[in-house]
Amino acid sequence: MTIAKGDKLPATTFVTMTENGPEQVESESYFAGKKVALFSVPGAFTPTCSARHLPGFIDKAAELKAKGIDEIACTAVNDPFVMGAWSKSASADGITMLADGNGAFAKAVGLEMDGSKFGLGTRGQRFSMVVNDGVVEQLNVEAPGDFKVSSAEYMLDQL
Repeated sequence: MTIAKGDKLPATTFVTMTENGPEQVESESYFAGKKVALFSVPGAFTPTCSARHLPGFIDKAAELKAKGIDEIACTAVNDPFVMGAWSKSASADGITMLADGNGAFAKAVGLEMDGSKFGLGTRGQRFSMVVNDGVVEQLNVEAPGDFKVSSAEYMLDQL
């Protein structure tokens, strides 16, 4: 079942890259007590993700925070080393990269996709959500191949 507005995020574990190496991040503690703009990409370093999705959230970070967002996070079914390298290459210092290496989060929220025909295996769909204290306030899931409703600009219009 796909997660919906008003649902509490399921408990899963992400991994983020830190100065000390990979560290686990429990979703329940990460999303507790704050409003998070979370967006999911099918893969780090992939064309739309690198050229438009991540840069949009980098460019609009100050505007999102001015509208009440405490933190901006990106998730993908990639390992923390790839997510860390992508963050560095994109100068995404203000974005928390939450690696979902095994796809546990994508599966738990019902937003996985089969990218096998592109050699990607099971990945997370392209989406964005506003999560307030662990509860989904907004959910924007893209149609396959689209990049419209999961953008930072679209989210700004919702806030």
